[in-house]
Amino acid sequence: MHDIDDLERRGIPSVMVASEPFDEGAKAQERALGLAIARVLTPHPIQDRTDSEMQVIADEAIEKLVSALTQS
Repeated sequence: MHDIDDLERRGIPSVMVASEPFDEGAKAQERALGLAIARVLTPHPIQDRTDSEMQVIADEAIEKLVSALTQS
């Protein structure tokens, strides 16, 4: 989160990408740090996915990522 905030402050659009179970922890950390970080969530788990399953996850996430990076 600190890195994303630092990049944003430098004018570099940034987005946190994490699997769904990490959303609540990210929200709690955001509140504690007083940040507003854009994020895209993916299905969980990731580590045991096949290449084709990962491609589907990436295809589903790309529009969300582009949208989050280009919002003003």
